[in-house]
Amino acid sequence: MKRGALLNAELSGLVAAMGHGDLLVIGDAGLPVSPGVRCIDLAVTGGVPGFFEVLDAVLSELVVKRSAAAVEADPDLIDHFSVRQIGMLERLPHDELKQVSKGARAIVRTGEFTPYANICLWSGVAF
Repeated sequence: MKRGALLNAELSGLVAAMGHGDLLVIGDAGLPVSPGVRCIDLAVTGGVPGFFEVLDAVLSELVVKRSAAAVEADPDLIDHFSVRQIGMLERLPHDELKQVSKGARAIVRTGEFTPYANICLWSGVAF
């Protein structure tokens, strides 16, 4: 059994396969996933798993060079990003964030019901 925080086999494998500059999106339960974009659906019920639980597990294994979140997101939500290693955080209109997500290696769907609880993470390198 894997020892780290990220136990989901599909998500762990994706993180291991990501290269420099690849995009991974972690989204709330309502973020649309475009046809052809891989969806790792972790949602069980409202709030389970929560957005930040999933984000923290992913960040335990993924090097992030930059990120993006919606300008419409609640300021309290954005404040929670400041204590995480997500590189420079860009703010995009939600419609633009959805367009950007079409280029993701995958979108991870959480059970989060907080509006605009979505983040784009571009991978960096560990050296």
